[in-house]
Parts: sequence; C-alpha cells; structure tokens
Amino acid sequence: MNIMFYHPTFNAQQWQAGMQQRLPGSTLRIWQPGDDRPADYALVWLPPYEMLAGRHQLKGVFALGAGVDAILQQERQHPGTLPSGVPLLRLEDTGMAQQMQEYALSYVLRYFRRFDEYQQQQRQGLWQPLEPHQLQDFTIGILGAGVLGKAVAQKLVDFGFNVRCWSRSAKQIDGVSSFAGEAQRPAFLDGVKLLINLLPNTPETQGILNGEMFTHLAPQAYLINLARGAHLVEDDLLAALEQGQIKAATLDVFVQEPLPSAHAFWRHPAVTMTPHIAAITLPEQAMDRVAQNILALEAGEAPTGIVDIHRGY
Repeated sequence: MNIMFYHPTFNAQQWQAGMQQRLPGSTLRIWQPGDDRPADYALVWLPPYEMLAGRHQLKGVFALGAGVDAILQQERQHPGTLPSGVPLLRLEDTGMAQQMQEYALSYVLRYFRRFDEYQQQQRQGLWQPLEPHQLQDFTIGILGAGVLGKAVAQKLVDFGFNVRCWSRSAKQIDGVSSFAGEAQRPAFLDGVKLLINLLPNTPETQGILNGEMFTHLAPQAYLINLARGAHLVEDDLLAALEQGQIKAATLDVFVQEPLPSAHAFWRHPAVTMTPHIAAITLPEQAMDRVAQNILALEAGEAPTGIVDIHRGY
C-alpha cells in the first residue's frame, strides 16, 4: 500500500513512522514536486494542484483537519485539484470535540460569571460586585449541530444551561432545542444571550454573522466564533459592539490570518482573540482515525467522514 503525504507544517517524519506502525507493510512517502509515482491514498493539507490532479486511481484523499473548506476552495479556483470520483474524507473527531468543549465552556463561563468585566475593573482599580447573570435568562444558541456543535451543546447542558441549536437539517440532541432551515432561524435567535458559531464554511454560510442577525439576539448579547473567519462580517461586529447590541465577543478565527497588526480587534476592549487554536489536529488521534478508515476502505466497508463536495462538508 502506497500513501502520499503533504502538509506545510506537520512533522512529516512523525506521520511516516506513525502510519507505518499502524499499517504494517504500507509505505508513506513525503510528496515532492515532480513526484508522479502511483499511490493508493493521499494525506494532505493545502496540496499543490499538481499533487492530486489526474490521480483517478487513488482510493481516497484524506484532508488532515475537521474543516475541508480550504481544499474545496482550491478545487473551485483550480478545477481538478481533487480527482473526480475519488472520495474526500475529513477528520471527524480526533480529540477536537473535547478541545472545543473546553474552549467553549471556558469562555461561556467567563461571560456568564462576568469575569471579563471584573478583569477590566481590576485594571481600573475598581472594587465593585456586579449583579450575576441568571441561568434561566442566559440562553445559549449554537449555530451548527455537527460533531463539534453537538459535543459543545451536550457539555453546556451538563452545566445546566438552556441550549438551542440551529442547523441545515433537524438534529436530535438530548436536552437541546433543535431548529432547522432558514424559516426557523429567527425563532432560534430570539432571546439568545450568547451565540456560538460552529457552522461549516460554505458559500451559503459565509457572512452569516452580520448586523441583521445580531438584531435578533437578546440585548447586549455575547458572541463566540469558533468556526471560520469568513462567517463573520467584521465591520458589522464592530458596529454592534459600538451600539451595545453585542456586549463582548471572543474570536478564534479571522478573515485574514494572522490578523494584521493594525486591525481594530487588537485594541478593542470588548474583543478577546486567540490565534485559531480552539481545536487543533492531534497527530496520534488523527493517525488512528486515518488508519481505521484506510482499513475500512481496503475491506470494502464504509469509512467515516466522507465529504459531500456539493454541500461543502
């Protein structure tokens, strides 16, 4: 079994050793420009066009991340980046769900307990207890009910929060109110005090976090964007913060990464930023999942994480 590997930042030697350990008898080679030798599988992130173009003999292409928007964008810009007829697979959950739960819960509690405001008061030398939020008035809305959205929703329910989810199609999650489709989105947003975005990045969802959406939330709502920067209209968020419609925001993703040093988010007192680290790919868990799916494909069984290229996830 021949496997090609390409990732601009991953430790290729670690993957080479790890995959050969998990799939004895396999050979993993690090793809280099000009390499047109046959391969059975490709493990990639942002692959150059010439790596996969025309390789219709591949049995599977594995995108080494939970999101596949980057590689699908490459395909739209350069048709043929993904060979037709070859399944594209993403990493469904390789430790990312737990990381996302940790991140989301941390910042939900930060806002629920008003720790962000106490931190500002400390800088001002101000000793002033604040009226606490009440659980019954702190409805949390989650955009996206896939693997990560479901995991975050369940963790927040465990903490006693009133949680609702919105997705393209209806989902059943214990203890969570489910809304689906454009017709139900206004009802989903109504009264939400804290909005978490975990949607896939598709042409339909780009710019969904905008001024019009913010007006449907509870007054002085909070925003946490953990999906993609393209979901957020940044100027609309700045305006909503200025107007008080949004009280504070935590952003892990941005339209341009790294965020330019002159961007207003860096200096805004109500914006908390992290450098796209909410849920990173953990190599050992990722190699386990890729190996399991390769074995399933070799056995003629259905793998997990097959991407619907037309839907974008």
